[in-house]
Amino acid sequence: MKIAVAGLGYVGMSLAVLLSQRHNVYALDISEERVRLVNEGKTAVEDNEIERYLAEKTLNLTATTIAAEAFSHADFIIVSTPTDYDPKLNNFNTSTVESVIKQASEIAPEAVVIIKSTVPVGFTETLNEQGYKQVLFSPEFLREGQALYDNLNPSRIVVGIPTGQETLRKAAEEFANLLKQGALSEDVPILITGSTEAEAIKLFANTYLAMRVSFFNELDSYAEIRNLDTKQIIEGVGLDPRIGSHYNNPSFGYGGYCLPKDTKQLLANYKNVPNNIIAAIVDANTTRKDFIAERILEQNPKTVGIYRLTMKTGSDNFRQSSVQGIMKRIKAKGVEIVIYEPAHKEDWFFNSQIIRDLDVFKQTADVILANRYNDNLADVIDKVYTRDLYFRD
Repeated sequence: MKIAVAGLGYVGMSLAVLLSQRHNVYALDISEERVRLVNEGKTAVEDNEIERYLAEKTLNLTATTIAAEAFSHADFIIVSTPTDYDPKLNNFNTSTVESVIKQASEIAPEAVVIIKSTVPVGFTETLNEQGYKQVLFSPEFLREGQALYDNLNPSRIVVGIPTGQETLRKAAEEFANLLKQGALSEDVPILITGSTEAEAIKLFANTYLAMRVSFFNELDSYAEIRNLDTKQIIEGVGLDPRIGSHYNNPSFGYGGYCLPKDTKQLLANYKNVPNNIIAAIVDANTTRKDFIAERILEQNPKTVGIYRLTMKTGSDNFRQSSVQGIMKRIKAKGVEIVIYEPAHKEDWFFNSQIIRDLDVFKQTADVILANRYNDNLADVIDKVYTRDLYFRD
């Protein structure tokens, strides 16, 4: 079977590797650098499992910048290009997804297109009404830095079919089974739903996770103001089996590729629908960043050091990392910011200096912010401000 994957970020790269174990996969990307790396058996995303599979497994994987080469005679075309929430439109910017689908339908009209990008609720249905009758939606549930691991060990596989397109059910089931074949787990739940319901599943799942992050962050804010031991409270709360001891490590706020944009998109979809919780989840992240910035400013630092711009350990993603929001708040008060981020190739990041020598960075900063703690900071622990209580993501 020939499968095309458009987009070589975390989602596309992990799917390309997963499916190329058994099938002929062509990966399409506009970046010549990413294409070159894949064809050399490397990856541009930071993911240990992807790197290991590329190095050790026999994969039928070819990367290209030419759409016709990737899409021609494909059985399935997976669209995993990124979408960003556009605050002006109050919606996801889906232009790249739409462009790829249009191109795919022209080059390979018989192929079934699977959207793996996160889109607004109702997006696939709208495409169907516009005449794109070969499009399904399948949400991804992946973590940065562990995308292939999560595809190898999926919690569930969901594929959505637009209204009136029951002829696509066989293709939906076939695609779901392709993902299951590539997985290491044998007992993986498969759910075939409507496409709009599948889109809602993704947004509600991520918004619930954002709610959980926000809950434990607000617990931490309360404990810090009251001079209580946050960790003791969290452990006592988490021993209730209905709550559990997962996704409970305080941070500077939820961030990364998915949670910030997905929560805002879901809230936008709530237009004319009564709600309190969904709006509060979005607001809570802003409140948490305000709180962290105030705690730093209370120390009257002249120079604040940011230890890593990445959202979490094992990730190379700076996008929507929570520490950036805190940086902006501190800089607005006239405090100098310096950054230690070895993954950033430039000398400046939003007018803040990148210091590549860790020792110089430690000496320069009066206070060091670390969303996630690292033993590299052990010798200056008195300077470090972090809410990372468990030293894990």
